[in-house]
Amino acid sequence: MTDSALPSLPDLLDYEPEAALALLRAWMAERGEPSYRAGQVFGRLWQRPVDSFEAMSELPKALREALAQSFRITTLELATRQRSSDGTEKFLFRLHDGQLIETVAIPDGDRMTFCISSQAGCALQCAFCATGAMGFQRNLQPSEIAGQVRALRMLTPPVIPTNIVFMGMGEPLMNWKAVGPTLTLLNDPRALGIGARHITISTVGVLPGIVALSERPEQFRLAISIHAPSDALRKTLMPVNTKYPLAEVIEAARAFDRRVTFEYVMLGGVNDQPEHAAQLAQLARECRAFVNLIPLHPGGSMGFTPTPAPVITAFAKALRTRGVETAVRRSRGLDIAAACGQLRTERLGRRAPVAPEVHGEVHVA
Repeated sequence: MTDSALPSLPDLLDYEPEAALALLRAWMAERGEPSYRAGQVFGRLWQRPVDSFEAMSELPKALREALAQSFRITTLELATRQRSSDGTEKFLFRLHDGQLIETVAIPDGDRMTFCISSQAGCALQCAFCATGAMGFQRNLQPSEIAGQVRALRMLTPPVIPTNIVFMGMGEPLMNWKAVGPTLTLLNDPRALGIGARHITISTVGVLPGIVALSERPEQFRLAISIHAPSDALRKTLMPVNTKYPLAEVIEAARAFDRRVTFEYVMLGGVNDQPEHAAQLAQLARECRAFVNLIPLHPGGSMGFTPTPAPVITAFAKALRTRGVETAVRRSRGLDIAAACGQLRTERLGRRAPVAPEVHGEVHVA
């Protein structure tokens, strides 16, 4: 289903705060309503969210009815909620057209990290990724991306994030048209109010998108999915490497004016040998990158074997010995379908993919 098939009424959750307020003020003025009504409605979009205009009980009934005839508020339907023994929770949301997307909430001390989706499916077909195997369906709208955070805020009790990572379904920089406004909604104190340094965009290395992100004044973080330290190996794991070769990705990381994280999924016998550690260390030193080693989640392994823990430890030591700051991510949600795309595939099955060209390439505005 394409974006053009979305319902026709404007969705207030697709607008950045300033634009939403301007739209509401103009609409209220046309109806002869006092200007403060716009602020009342806006306050119910993100900070004190409700699932309908009817629920805005501070407004007169006639005004609520008129708003419902002019605008909509996208509400994501919670289809499934799973909780792991380690506290990780996975949420499967059903969209208006039947598509399913996933959000993961990961508690860690006083931190709560949300892993959010930016597309239904993914076109990039990375060999080890369950989302890539399901193919691309469509881009998400800002109301559906930031709306994942909003939906969890509306639960009883609410689930509130301290950190956001765009590491769920999809390649966020292939949907910059929606991800750009979403970043504003996540960060603006009038909306969700999450600090820019607590919001990370993860990309396979879509170069125009990295440039667009670097031009934002906010201090959003960048993580690059490297997963192989040479073009020859990376090409076999990540077809996108043909379009965006490793050298160009590293150059973009070097030019990014904030520290970059390299994400590196450990694949047993594939990218976890001593020579790979030496090559990866060289790349990381070139752009002063932090390396995050990720144990392969067995639920979404796509036929690959997780690297044994002692080998990961030795790999991390080899990086640190070469002066590269390195962390090993703890596997979370092993007892639930927590691998990206796994739960959606279980519930929806595999649908015929849609050509990503329908939505156009990412571009620098």
